[in-house]
Amino acid sequence: MLTHHKHCRQLLSAGLSLLLAAHAISSNAATTALVAARIIDGVSSQPLAATTIIVDDNKITAIGQRDIIPAHATVIDLGDATLLPGFIDSHTHPFIHGEDYQATALQNSSAYKSLRALNSTQKLLKAGWTSMRIMGDADTAYGPVDLKRAINEGLFVGPRLSVAPHYLSITGGGGDVNYYSHEQTITPDGLIVDGPEEIRKAIRQEAKYGADWIKILVTGAFHAAGNNPKNVHFSPEELAAIMAEANRQGLPVAAHAHANEGIKQAVIAGVRSIEHGTYMDDEAIRLMKKHRTFFVPTIYVGDYFYEEEKTLKAQAVNDEYYDNYRAIFLKMIGKAHKAGVKIAVGVDLGDMKYPAHVYVREMATLVEAGLSPMAAIQAGTHVGAELLGWDDRLGSLAEGKLADIVAVAGNPLSDIKQLENIKLVMLNGQLIVQP
Repeated sequence: MLTHHKHCRQLLSAGLSLLLAAHAISSNAATTALVAARIIDGVSSQPLAATTIIVDDNKITAIGQRDIIPAHATVIDLGDATLLPGFIDSHTHPFIHGEDYQATALQNSSAYKSLRALNSTQKLLKAGWTSMRIMGDADTAYGPVDLKRAINEGLFVGPRLSVAPHYLSITGGGGDVNYYSHEQTITPDGLIVDGPEEIRKAIRQEAKYGADWIKILVTGAFHAAGNNPKNVHFSPEELAAIMAEANRQGLPVAAHAHANEGIKQAVIAGVRSIEHGTYMDDEAIRLMKKHRTFFVPTIYVGDYFYEEEKTLKAQAVNDEYYDNYRAIFLKMIGKAHKAGVKIAVGVDLGDMKYPAHVYVREMATLVEAGLSPMAAIQAGTHVGAELLGWDDRLGSLAEGKLADIVAVAGNPLSDIKQLENIKLVMLNGQLIVQP
């Protein structure tokens, strides 16, 4: 019996040694050293003096020179490249597609659109976009929530998602379908709400089915046919009801707003972010600064549909803005930045049809608007993380942060277009793209 017990102890000891050895091998294999010519950490005004980032499992554990590299680490030397935090698109639409997206939303099932959106988000991940906020998508069900869940559960590799499943709109607003006769029964892609009671029920429904954000269309929309982006839709009473119920549910509110009066009403009501903000004035900027409202200007989408594709059902509205107002809008964005308004990158595209490398041109348009290249990069990294409430773990490169890391060729501070030249993408410590 004693011999038997001794033998068992020996087997247990040997098994424990093997487990410890296997753990050590696994830990060693999970250590990666990324080496590049420069590091932009997302918060500093200049690149770091360091050239090396150590990643253990899914976190950054050290930043310094080559002499910090452990002997067991896998070294990826990227040469004349720049390491940056993973890009964050704070306003994306991977479910919206087609020249007439509101009709397309009704012609395709939620399952099909979810699969198409998965394809799109995976392509964008490979282009450096490790986090995205879906801002109400053309889905009459809850495909965006399902997509987020599938990624979170590890069924598919994809970017981190924060989701507003739908946008809330008034009857005849930008989320309604406004070009069929009254005899037709149409299910709009937005949730159509009029008055405080309908608003409360819609927000409760969004919360029930997994929303992270409430998206509201305070004004008309450029790309939805049959409405005017210069018109204000929700009344002050309705905005108050939106904020009261969203706050009760613990959900932040993002306000699509082009018309200046709508922007100001939404800011005063207490929304967390203004999306677009096209016709804002100096008073709107002052209010955004006072209320600490984030600003997501979404410039490049108008450029894309003017310069690359003229395929929108509401193309004339987009072109009128581009020809007559774009320069004024860029000037106002620059003024907002100088005033201290926090600007986050939102591209306002999303479908798999659009080339993934063009999305970083939103940062180039911010440079055109007067931001420095560093400030534009911060808008697409740290400020986006702060807007989403993720800045405690994402949006900057620092010890203890999650390893969402992008490398681009050359120096984007000298040429912002280098952001299109991706050399490496790491999500949560996992290499998605590598040399």
